[in-house]
Amino acid sequence: MPVSGGGLGVGAFSFTVPFTRAAVEGGGMSPLFVGSGRAVIAALLAAAVLALTRQRPPRGAQWGRLAVVAGGVVVGFPVLTSFALTTASAGHGAVVIALLPAATAVMAVLRGHERPPVPFWVMAAVGAVAAVAFASLRGGGFGGLHWSDLLLLGAVAAAGTGYAEGGILARELGAWQTISWALVLSAPLMIALTVLSVSSRPPSGTPAEWSAFAYLGVVSMFLGFFAWYRGLAIGPMAQVGQVQLVQPVLSVCWAALFLREQITWPTVLGGVAVIACAGATVRTRPGRDAGAR
Repeated sequence: MPVSGGGLGVGAFSFTVPFTRAAVEGGGMSPLFVGSGRAVIAALLAAAVLALTRQRPPRGAQWGRLAVVAGGVVVGFPVLTSFALTTASAGHGAVVIALLPAATAVMAVLRGHERPPVPFWVMAAVGAVAAVAFASLRGGGFGGLHWSDLLLLGAVAAAGTGYAEGGILARELGAWQTISWALVLSAPLMIALTVLSVSSRPPSGTPAEWSAFAYLGVVSMFLGFFAWYRGLAIGPMAQVGQVQLVQPVLSVCWAALFLREQITWPTVLGGVAVIACAGATVRTRPGRDAGAR
């Protein structure tokens, strides 16, 4: 159940990189608008759902923890990736974002006090290497560290933190409630950033670019987290997070479909290897202290 929930979330998130690239590639939408505007769309949906279902507001320290979630997955990851993908290709973005499962596992240990067994770390390391190697086949490798790579690494760190904190908080507030309150909490900042971006450069785009932007706001920023935080809440987070190893495989497939990037046989074989590593990692038997305390 947790892995299947996480898999649904990863399936939704796998469109994020190619659709972000599609939205900013034409130049009609600024990266600030794409990164902040999609959060405004999601916040409006979240506020409506919370009001309709009459959810009880979080209490005390939960607001501070929601700020951590918002800083990671509502502000940090979307804004940083939007700026990075103005120059980096979708394939190259997948190279760096392939490190996200490892970042999630590390944060699950630090924040959630999980203790995965040694075989888990071995398979997670193999999976991370396989995912980066796979994405490199399509993205042309790192080819030296660039400004966009630093932004993507920052996005990975932000998302790993937001995923771990959100997974823990979802055990108290519920999965969809956690992302909804995080969106509402960050709404004033994201609205201000959206207004700033629109005032400096009014957005424009083709129907395809606006469709990509709409997906980012409705699915990547909102609905995808329903299943993802549900899977992380059931846990163990470190293991469920390894389902993300499949994300670069899917992202490259969508990039080929929507951005017309070519797929070669080495890429196909690499994708099979990544999926095999993900399956082996999530099936690693947890230790006695694998769950959160």
